[in-house]
Amino acid sequence: MIRRVLAVLVLVYLAVAGCLFIVHHDDRPAKADAVVVLSGASRRLPVGERLVRQGYAPLLVVSRSTHPKAAERRACRSGALCFRAKPYSTRGEARAIARLAAAHHWRLVDVVTSQFHIFRARIVIRRCYHGRLRMVGAPQSLLDLPFEVVKETAKLTYQEVFARGC
Repeated sequence: MIRRVLAVLVLVYLAVAGCLFIVHHDDRPAKADAVVVLSGASRRLPVGERLVRQGYAPLLVVSRSTHPKAAERRACRSGALCFRAKPYSTRGEARAIARLAAAHHWRLVDVVTSQFHIFRARIVIRRCYHGRLRMVGAPQSLLDLPFEVVKETAKLTYQEVFARGC
């Protein structure tokens, strides 16, 4: 009996986690005031750069990672507006997006992040930034996906229980 209950709970968790973190929740990019690339994955920056090249926004904004790779350093030297989130988290990035949007009068922002991160990042950013928001998904490694799903579950739980504000 206990094994069946545990099996059902595991199946329910897998179904919910799949819906939240594997099923795509991204938006089509729109003409925006800026394309903001969230830190944490080298696969995000090329998507943001492509959106700016394609004319979706005149400005690329990059959230600096703790250990920037060459592409990130190059983008920041080549005209992207780069910032370091404080704290170094999605919540810190959301606060920075809100501050930058207010300072530069942005009304619509396209935010690039990994597909698995979109569901949670949208909630966190919405708590701080009240302009129009489009979340654009970047490719993700399937090998890392199980770990990322477990991590996102823990972070979503924390943010919904303990860190509900901006």
